[in-house]
Amino acid sequence: MFKRRRSADDFAEEIKAHLELEADELKGEGLTEEEARRRARVEFGNVRAANERFYLRNRVVWLDNLVRDAKFAIRQLVKNPGFAATAILVLALGIGASVAIFGFVDAALLEPLPYANPGRLMSVNESNVESQRWPLSYPDFLDWQRLNRSFSSLDAYTGSGYLLHTKSGAEPVQGERVSGGFFATLGVRPMLGRDFYPGEDLLGGPNVVILSYEAWLTRFGAKPEAVGRTVDLDNQAYTIIGVLPRSFSFAPSGNAEFWVPINVLSPHEHSRTFYAFMGIGRLRESVTVQSAQAEMMAIAQHLLRQYPKPGLDLSASIVPFSEIIIGDVRPILLTLLGGAALLLLIACVNVASLVLVRSESRRREIAVRGALGATYARLLQQFVTEGLLLAVFGSLAGAAVAIATMKLLRRLVPEDMASSMPFLGGVGWNAHTGAFAAAIALMTALLLAATATLRLSLRKLRDGLADGDRGTAGLLWRRLGANLVVVELAIAVVLMAGAGLLGQSLYHLLHVPLGFDPDHLATLRVMAPGSVYKTDDQTMGLYQEIVRRVSSLPGVKSAGMSSMLPVECYCATDSIQFPGRPYHGEHNEVVERHVSPEYLPTVKASLVRGRVFTEADNASTPGVTVINQALARKYFPGQDPTGQRIANDEGGRPSVWEIVGVVDDVREGSLDEDVWPAEYFPINQTRDHFFSLAVRTAQEPGTLLPMLVSTLHQIDANLGVSDEASMAEKIGSTQAALLHRFSALLVGGFAAMALVLGVVGLYGVIAYSVTQRTREIGVRMALGAQRSSVYRLVMRQAGWLTAVGLVIGLVCSVGASLFMRKLLFGVQAWDAVTLSCVVVLLGLASMGASFVPARRAASVNPVEALRAE
Repeated sequence: MFKRRRSADDFAEEIKAHLELEADELKGEGLTEEEARRRARVEFGNVRAANERFYLRNRVVWLDNLVRDAKFAIRQLVKNPGFAATAILVLALGIGASVAIFGFVDAALLEPLPYANPGRLMSVNESNVESQRWPLSYPDFLDWQRLNRSFSSLDAYTGSGYLLHTKSGAEPVQGERVSGGFFATLGVRPMLGRDFYPGEDLLGGPNVVILSYEAWLTRFGAKPEAVGRTVDLDNQAYTIIGVLPRSFSFAPSGNAEFWVPINVLSPHEHSRTFYAFMGIGRLRESVTVQSAQAEMMAIAQHLLRQYPKPGLDLSASIVPFSEIIIGDVRPILLTLLGGAALLLLIACVNVASLVLVRSESRRREIAVRGALGATYARLLQQFVTEGLLLAVFGSLAGAAVAIATMKLLRRLVPEDMASSMPFLGGVGWNAHTGAFAAAIALMTALLLAATATLRLSLRKLRDGLADGDRGTAGLLWRRLGANLVVVELAIAVVLMAGAGLLGQSLYHLLHVPLGFDPDHLATLRVMAPGSVYKTDDQTMGLYQEIVRRVSSLPGVKSAGMSSMLPVECYCATDSIQFPGRPYHGEHNEVVERHVSPEYLPTVKASLVRGRVFTEADNASTPGVTVINQALARKYFPGQDPTGQRIANDEGGRPSVWEIVGVVDDVREGSLDEDVWPAEYFPINQTRDHFFSLAVRTAQEPGTLLPMLVSTLHQIDANLGVSDEASMAEKIGSTQAALLHRFSALLVGGFAAMALVLGVVGLYGVIAYSVTQRTREIGVRMALGAQRSSVYRLVMRQAGWLTAVGLVIGLVCSVGASLFMRKLLFGVQAWDAVTLSCVVVLLGLASMGASFVPARRAASVNPVEALRAE
């Protein structure tokens, strides 16, 4: 390999020596030196051809040509650093964004869940008119588990909070209660210890717990001897029997650290009308989802006849478990992938324009090489190599951009939200993303090679030699370059319109009427040990002491408690009836909250009529309730609801409550959901051990949070305190706000890059066209054309390109907006204001970019232009 050059040189020397010997012999025959040398060369033949035949001996010709072409292409890129850097940077942005978003799509939609045979895992729940995924009651779950034949295993789970007692005090921790076969259904085995034994999930079973890997690592120092030890949860000793694998995650449980069997039920959970459990089952191999759905619906109807539930028409819901995890994320990921693909397309179009412009400047080179014998195929190979090399460099840079972008986006996802998205752990560079990047690189290489070869035409070699680099714009460039710019502008319109719609959706979402004032509101969760606060008097005394001590802190205006804070979820619901009215089996589902007397005034919920609670509303007085306007409008239209009564099953027994007040609609659930009817009960009459504290402050709420935690621990060191945050922070970190914010920011970033690339592309087309028409413009001005007419000439061309691109883009943007309408909130897909702003912004930017070459054209000196010709 390394002696080839030396061998070729030796062969050349051998030929030279042979010619000299032959010439000497001829001179000996009486010929002159010049004639002897000529005769020797004639008799030998073509020396260059002989050298080339020797050079190609034992060589792969196409590979040798490829190496030469690659070296030549590298020299061309080094010779034109501006072109090379611009093309590689543009490709890196387009490819990097596409591959990064594909990494998320691959992890969420393509990669299987980290369970055994995940395609057979189903979410098994009840359903009704309010929700297609309604929780199960525990008695119903036991009957479904016993009666079904479609599932090889069926289990239940529900979230739970515990007070973990340690040497440093009490700490609230997240846990999950599961039926005994839960981990076997998932196909997950503990990495240490064992799974639950059969019977440990029966009522009265032993207190055993399985740790998450994170809990084992942080709380027990990753020591194997942690298995067999006990932990104090809610003042009860639980024996650690196992540790889950590091790779295990279960999105519905979030960051659960302690997994315990369901062997203790509260009084509510014994009831068939208390829905707190979710089901998960593994389909038998021969069973389809449709047949399982039919069987479970039949079982649900059978149980409904056996155990009538007035007002409820429950059925069954069987959906793949993967839908529960990625159902809300799928449209966002697909939208982002579409936006990234459009950005990649506009990047490729832009680079193709650069390559086309550069090929125009190489017309003389192509003509000379063709005239010297280069075939069309040989020239084609050269340009294909150049396109491939450019695509390789751009793809390598794009891969680096993709890796950095994936890491950045993963870090931007809050921990609480990431716990419900286990697929984030699989986001990164893997075989799928590598193959996707390779496919993009190949398509980019083909596009660039095809663009450059459009200028190759052996029939015009003579024209190329004659014209060289003179400035007549080719018809091909006028048409193709203009069309490429139209494509860029149209794509930019689509991305900008999408970004505008998503930005408006985010604005509307964050400014939706809340029904309360979130400013200067500090919040935290409190968990009181039920083993300490057993009686009503003890619990009420704790409530009063917390409010008294917190309200006396500097900077605190008022404080109140609620079983759940606003903007969390429309969970903790209640089915109500109306005494004295005819009942026909209606199901009246409303949101239920338990609040202290100070809570509604603290959050500044407006009182519409009646009164709010007082300290006199306690366990010894008749039950009272405050409702929101949504409940009043739905169930008391045109009436004054104060003084009316509602009934429910509180604690498993019928209860009647008198409506004493009506407040404005406080948004208790997600920002992007309609307001539900809601009822508020006095916490002094319901006695909750797990509640949230809301504190109205005169200063920034974040500065007061440490003092609030310290004060609560001073009241009782056994109180568990968690989730300290301002209400504004909680609203901004809700899943709806985060998903809308991410989609708006990412598509907005794509749109910004598309705007820049589109405008730069238009500038390049107009500037090159002006350069090619220098002689024409010089002639026009020499014949008396004014500068204003030159401006009009150039700006008219730019205006037509911009107008066509905008019109096509508007049509495409409406279609794209309809595709992503599920992501829009408070705005229509064809919002006229957004589309008008996009047209104006892109139009002004395009015409501004075209003004520079127009000014250059108007400044042409006719004498210099004609002299150059």
